[in-house]
Amino acid sequence: MIDRRGARRQRVYKRGTVAFSGAGFDCTIRNLSASGARIDLEEPARLPEHFILVIESDKVMHRCRPVWNSAQRVGVVFE
Repeated sequence: MIDRRGARRQRVYKRGTVAFSGAGFDCTIRNLSASGARIDLEEPARLPEHFILVIESDKVMHRCRPVWNSAQRVGVVFE
């Protein structure tokens, strides 16, 4: 598998929220870079084309687009 990331990733363990259309659910951020993240969902879910990832401990929000998913793991790119 080819690694196409443009930025160095950092392994983390942070609580987050996937927010869209007035709804949201919890996730765990497992790695993070300037350009994206890998998140783990508590249950498999169908994500919209765009959503907001809220990283609670950092008090930041990123507009995201999913680029891959595997069961409960999702790779996102920040827009």
